[in-house]
Amino acid sequence: MMGVCIGLFVLAWAVVRLWSVPAAVGMCLFAMVIPPVAAIVANRRGPDDRWWDDPSGDPKSDEWWDELDGKKRY
Repeated sequence: MMGVCIGLFVLAWAVVRLWSVPAAVGMCLFAMVIPPVAAIVANRRGPDDRWWDDPSGDPKSDEWWDELDGKKRY
């Protein structure tokens, strides 16, 4: 996705601007949207991914959270 983004910028200002500056600006605006969308897509969690249930590594804290959630530790 980042290659497409850079390619759009280069193509817009090296080639497209010779025929149409508004089209080159539009291409750059579209290219500007790609990195945040790529970050959102890459960091999306699946519907079955229960990351909030992962233990923190601190036994006292995990015990406290389990007590609040109504879980019993065995």
